[in-house]
Order: sequence, then structure tokens, then C-alpha cells
Amino acid sequence: HTVMVAINDTEAAGGLERYRTNFNDLIAEGLVTPKQKEACEKLLTITQSYADIANADFVYECVFENKEVKCSIYANIDEYCTKVRGISSTSSAMDTNLLCTGFEKYRDRFAVAHPWNPPHLVPCVEIVKGDYTSREALKFICDVLESCGRAPVVMNRSVPGFVANRLQHALYREAAYMVEQGIASPQDIDRALQTSFVPRYTAVGIFEHFDYAGLDMIKSIEETLYHDLCDTKEPHALVLDHYNKGELGYKTGRGVLDWSGVDIDAYRKRAAAPYLKFFNWSLPEE
Repeated sequence: HTVMVAINDTEAAGGLERYRTNFNDLIAEGLVTPKQKEACEKLLTITQSYADIANADFVYECVFENKEVKCSIYANIDEYCTKVRGISSTSSAMDTNLLCTGFEKYRDRFAVAHPWNPPHLVPCVEIVKGDYTSREALKFICDVLESCGRAPVVMNRSVPGFVANRLQHALYREAAYMVEQGIASPQDIDRALQTSFVPRYTAVGIFEHFDYAGLDMIKSIEETLYHDLCDTKEPHALVLDHYNKGELGYKTGRGVLDWSGVDIDAYRKRAAAPYLKFFNWSLPEE
């Protein structure tokens, strides 16, 4: 049983619409049935009252990246929730110790648990404990997520961007640099990623791969390569130029790429496709 606390009628309706869209996609892939969709929706309650989560044992905060807004929610959890054993935030970059200042009673039960889109399919959830996070709460949060088919990755300490975003943005920094330097187009860089090493890392890890290749070869490549890689500490001109023109990507129809005429439903399904193999729900028929 899950209760979603929405901030207003619009967000409540939008959340339910996205929920149903996800299930419709799964039905289209043959991964669930319409009966299973109906059974799951019966377990969902949408409310605007914190009193309706008073008995919750796990609370997942999923609002936008604003410390004051998040901390106001934590104050409500402190006030209303009497049986909570674990509390997590979906924050993709904010420090656990900074966020837990919003709690008076429950900071020992709090840890960031950052999922990846689409979160109902992508297994990885980065668990970032804070100075106050108890061992019992950390285990409970990981156990809940594992029971939902997720793959928790526990960080020993909080750093900006956590694990996966640090890797992702290091890759994007070099990709944007190569575009700026005229080395290759965005389209060809994307094609290189899709047809070279990215598929490999869905089956083996980077440490496995590099150890298998041999650290003598890795050392030789790094001696040649590292001095030539981008090491900027600021956002790229490529990003800033488009940002300053209001070209923010899909949401405005143009970013580094032109999104006009793109079938966004087809894109969304293509982005989800690699994760369908992880789908492992055991759902009731009724």
C-alpha cells in the first residue's frame, strides 16, 4: 500500500496520469496485464494531507531540488509520522547532512536514495548516508528498495553528484569539448557511444573491463591521453550559448540538438528499452 502526498490538485492529477502511462507502457511490452494494472492502482492512495501517512514506515520525498521546500516537508514528517523507520530523498546532488537539518526527531532515519529515470525500470538507487544515519535505518532503506527490485549502491560519504552523475558528467564534459573543438558532431559522438563501449557496460563493469584488458595497456593509454582531455571547471560554452538563447533541449524544442518533429513517445520507449530486461515484478492478478 502506497500513499502519495501531492501539493495541489494539479500535481495529484499529473502524478496519477504519469503512473498510468508507465503501466500502459508495460502492458504494451507484455510485461503486465490490464488486470494487474487495476490491482496495483487499488494499492495507491493520493492525498494532500500528511495525516494520511501517519502510520507509514517508509517515506520517500520526491520534490524538486530546493532545500527549503524539502526541509519543510521533513518538518511535516517529524510532526505527523509516528512509526517511520526510514526516510529518503530522491535528490540527485544535495548533501545528506545539509538536508537532514530539516529534521528534529528523525535525522538518524534519513538518507538520500537517488533513483534514475525511468525509476520504475532502472535498478540503480544511490544510497548516501549522513553523519547521523543509523545502521538500522540504512539497512531498512536498502531492504525496502531491494524488495522492490532495486539495486542499492551505498556511498561511504556524500560528494556532489554522488557516483553515477559524476561519471555521466565527466563523459558529457569530454563530449561537449570535442564538439567545441570541431573533433566530431554531437550526432556522431552519440553514435560512437551507442555502437562502441556503452553496450559493454550493461554486462560488465568498468573495473572488470580494464582489469581484463590489462593495466599495462591502461597505463600506456592514460599517459598518451590524459594530458589532452578536457579539464574545465565551468560549464561549457556549448551549453551556455544554448542556455542563454533559451534553447534548453526537448522542453523548448531545441538544445544542442533539434527536437522539432521528434516523436517523443518513441524516444521515451527507446530510452526505456535497455532496462526492460531488469523488469522482475511479481504482481497479483487481482
